[in-house]
Order: sequence, then C-alpha cells, then structure tokens
Amino acid sequence: MEYIRVTNENIEKEHICCAISNNNDIQVSSKKEWLKERFDDGLVFLKSEQRGKCFIEYIPAENAWNPIVADGYMYIDCLWVAGSFKGHGYGAELLNICIEDSKNKGKKGLCILSAAKKKPFLADPKFLKYKGFDVSDEADNGIQLWHLSFTENALLPKFKECAKHPHIDEMGYVLYYTNQCPFNAKYIPVIENIAKEKSIQFKSVHLQNKEDAQNAPTPITTYALFLDGNYITNEQMNDKRFLKLLEK
Repeated sequence: MEYIRVTNENIEKEHICCAISNNNDIQVSSKKEWLKERFDDGLVFLKSEQRGKCFIEYIPAENAWNPIVADGYMYIDCLWVAGSFKGHGYGAELLNICIEDSKNKGKKGLCILSAAKKKPFLADPKFLKYKGFDVSDEADNGIQLWHLSFTENALLPKFKECAKHPHIDEMGYVLYYTNQCPFNAKYIPVIENIAKEKSIQFKSVHLQNKEDAQNAPTPITTYALFLDGNYITNEQMNDKRFLKLLEK
C-alpha cells in the first residue's frame, strides 16, 4: 500500500478518510481546519492513497489534546482501518511507519487510548497487545492508556489526576468534545436540538484549545458524555442513538 502524508500544502485536495463525503460538508471542513492548526505542533496524518478509511494520526504527546503526562512520547490520536481495507495488514503497516518515524524523532515510545474490552472509536486492545503495547494507566471508567516504550528506563505515560476519576458536578447531560472527530460538527447540533425539543437538560462543552483539552475531566476528549455527573459513553450519538439513550 502507498500512503500520502496530508500537510497544509495538499490538505484542500486530499480526502481525509474518516469522513467520506463532499469537501463542502461541515464535518469535512471542521476536521480539516482542526488538522491545519495542529500541523505546526508536529501532527502527522498519513492515509492510504486510495479513497477509504485507512489512516493513522499521531502527535507529540506534549501537544496531544488529552489530559496525559507522557513527555517524550508520541501519542496516536487515531489508527483506523475499516471496510475493504481490513484484514490486509494495513493497520500494522501504518503502526510500523509511526514507530519508525517516532524513533527517528528521538521519541521514548508511543501511547494510545484503549480499554480492557474493545470500545467504539478506541484502539483494539488485542491488536495493541499483539504489537507489544502494555497498559500504563487506567481511569475509573475503564479507559486505559497503553504504551509501547522504546527504552527500558523510560517513564511510563499516565493520566492527569483530572482524568483518572471522570466525574463532574453538573446535572443533566453534559458533553465534552473537540473538532478532532469530524462527525461532531454534523451531529452535535442535531442532538442539541432534540434535547431542546424534549426539554432535556443538555450542555455541550466545545474544547477549542490544547490547554482546555489537557485539563478536561475525561481521558477521552473527542467525545465524552456525562449524565448527572457520571461518565456514560464516548460513542458519538446521531439522532437515533440519542433518542434510544433517552428512552432508557
């Protein structure tokens, strides 16, 4: 497989994989704007040359939009292989490219979010274990920080205290999110309108800078939904999923 590195020079013409749609759609434009502002922070977005969901996105952990302490590590935002690309070893291929690039940049290792059992939109723990990753920290809600260290004496990545115990004081539904996930731009206004129509207490907190994201009360910042102070899910909601959740 041949891969293309998306940069500020080619981002307008390149398809960004996780949003297969017209470049004028809000989810595409919001994701591309988010990426463009991260490239100077060292973010790498590498995708298959063919149109489809096959890509890896990673950034120096000091600049990650997550409440972690992992100085000298590279943080993988997303490693995504889906559809016809699955089962061909492309995930391992992309990870190996990331490992080699990170070593060349003098990094101590890699880190990534997962859980003991596979969760939507998180790395598969079985794959991570197979590739030599280990758990270095775990939050109260079961979200884990996995690492692959390149040296024996490297300090292990860990969550900040604010993320170790995901809980907030506000009642009702509270959603923390960023524009890293392109579908937030499309679906968050949809569920906000549903909550308003049904008189459901709902508040969305749009994390718009690295500092706020690194001090969020949740290890997952792309999408973290709370209810009456308790974390309930990182799974993006469309109208049907949200209505089903409300029925419960």
